[in-house]
Amino acid sequence: MTQPLPVSYAQRIGAIALATCLVLPAIAVATASAQRVEVSFPARLHAAPITGRVILIVARDSSPEPRLRAGGYGGTQPFFGLDVSSLAPGANATIDASTNGYPYTLAQLPAGEYYVQAVLNVYTQFHRADGHVIWGHMDQWEGQQWNRSPGNLVTNVRRVHIDARTPLDLKLSFERILPPLQAPVDTKWVKHVKIQSKLLSAFWGQPIYIGATILLPRDYDSHPNAHYPAIYQQDHFSLAPAFGFSTDSGASYAAQRTMLQARTDGREPGFDFYKSWNSNNFPRMIGVKFQHPTIYYDDSYAVNSPNSGPYGDALLTEMIPYIESHFRAIPKAYARVLTGGSTGGWESIALQVLHPDFFNGTWTLYPDPVDFNRLQMVDAYADTSAFVANGDPIVVTPRYMSRTSEGQPETTQRDLSKIESVLGSHERSGQQFNAWDAAWGPVGADGYPRPLWNKITGTIDRSVATYWRDHFDLTYIMSKNWATIGPKLQGKLHVYVGDMDNYYLDLAVYRMNDFLKSTSSPRSDAVFQYGRPMKGHGWQPMSNAEMVRMMSQRITESAPRGADVTSWKY
Repeated sequence: MTQPLPVSYAQRIGAIALATCLVLPAIAVATASAQRVEVSFPARLHAAPITGRVILIVARDSSPEPRLRAGGYGGTQPFFGLDVSSLAPGANATIDASTNGYPYTLAQLPAGEYYVQAVLNVYTQFHRADGHVIWGHMDQWEGQQWNRSPGNLVTNVRRVHIDARTPLDLKLSFERILPPLQAPVDTKWVKHVKIQSKLLSAFWGQPIYIGATILLPRDYDSHPNAHYPAIYQQDHFSLAPAFGFSTDSGASYAAQRTMLQARTDGREPGFDFYKSWNSNNFPRMIGVKFQHPTIYYDDSYAVNSPNSGPYGDALLTEMIPYIESHFRAIPKAYARVLTGGSTGGWESIALQVLHPDFFNGTWTLYPDPVDFNRLQMVDAYADTSAFVANGDPIVVTPRYMSRTSEGQPETTQRDLSKIESVLGSHERSGQQFNAWDAAWGPVGADGYPRPLWNKITGTIDRSVATYWRDHFDLTYIMSKNWATIGPKLQGKLHVYVGDMDNYYLDLAVYRMNDFLKSTSSPRSDAVFQYGRPMKGHGWQPMSNAEMVRMMSQRITESAPRGADVTSWKY
């Protein structure tokens, strides 16, 4: 799931990478027989044909650039999307009144002055090991953000008057290619690794990489004989270290304000966590954050998927062994623990449930749906529509996917589905619902994910729901296999969520809690805690430093006889 409101929109559209835009003078609109915008690129910019998605953004102002203000469901300017196949230099991609757009078609835009900009999200052809040949955006280590991905083409910003009563015939040219992103520099505390995955490269038919950001304990270099437990914090794509760790006490006012607000819900600013991490009598452990973007989302959900490939195996059999051999992490299950929030929350509990012998506990925060009977407000198994509540066909009640912490509904299922359909066909929007389809769903006949629901009509495909249930409904999987996995999970599950989670994620947690309370032989001994009242997405009851101490205690008390519980305590 996306990050806590309201910062999720800024993060997902790359507002942290604001660039200075070039605004040209207002132009005269030529007379034409229809509303249309033609976009092309010159051979000097790109000599070969391009397959991808042209996205045209129409904004009311020019700063930040329109491309950085479209596609997020926390608020978006109007935009339009069009697939192009082998578009040659000089050839036009035409966006007109029939082109898929949100929230309007081109002909429905309210009259006024606008600033327009286009992006060409470049696709790569993949010849997968399953025999399917598909096109998708190869992540450039930016986390599937089409509006700032290196190699994508962008136009300058143009000012234009648009009025449906006046024919529009606008021609835009892609003028620049987005440059590579600057890689972070390793420090005494933080190291970055990136390796080619043999498993994923074989699946996709070309080199695929996974990575990790390593947070080292204090005095790591001066204790060469010490080996350390590892905390695997799951998160969206980020090259930043675990727990927001920062040695910078002079962070920007905006960042400090955000973290001070978060502090009221348990978390501490990154510099405060650094002070704990660097203090005396603090557990010396290694913090790890994975990078595993796919062509569908900024991460893979850390599972083996028929659409995205064997990411679960790649992380457990390639990345973790690499970390353990290169950074002196103890290569034993008792010394591996998990945490994460939102998407990372689902991943943390899924890794524990699906691999109960490999990890020694998870401290899961506000996870994505862990029970698909409550896929936010949708029951994937009983409902026929993701968009409207079943009942009176005349009085239609929309389903929402987000709300404020006071309960005010915000974005509907229909709205986000429409946004995703404009950003990319074949589940290639890089947004939330398409991410679930890719991670949890089966492959369609065309090689792309079969969606749980039609993004235009909202109709739920019951056969896809069954596939989701059997493979990734974590409550269902535990209930069907408790006799075998229950003993391996006893005392390992700790789940925390606000009672007014902004994405309704508490609803599925309640159901998992009910099941685990009912268990016997053995009892689960699972811990569930709910933030009340009106605690939203991002709530956690303890500081990150307190969580690390809880993990250390669990590792020490549950370690097998003779295990190393001393070399990392100094």
